[in-house]
Amino acid sequence: MATATKKPRYEVNVKKDWCKGCGICVSFCPKGILALNEEGKVYAKDPEKCRGCGNCEIYCPDFAISLGRLNNESERQNKVNAR
Repeated sequence: MATATKKPRYEVNVKKDWCKGCGICVSFCPKGILALNEEGKVYAKDPEKCRGCGNCEIYCPDFAISLGRLNNESERQNKVNAR
């Protein structure tokens, strides 16, 4: 009997004070999980789809985004931690 392996879960952390709302991270996200809110700051609209490619973190010119791997689902207290 084959067992289903769980895909790793990731959390997108945004320092909204650092985000200037350029949208580069939104453009480079292959899963389309990122968007800009009413204030023009990035947020994860579908964080459960994140697979940890790191494009958002790599291409953010202001270092406003960090990506973390979650060990279990109970660690996901906030879908996006805005600082």
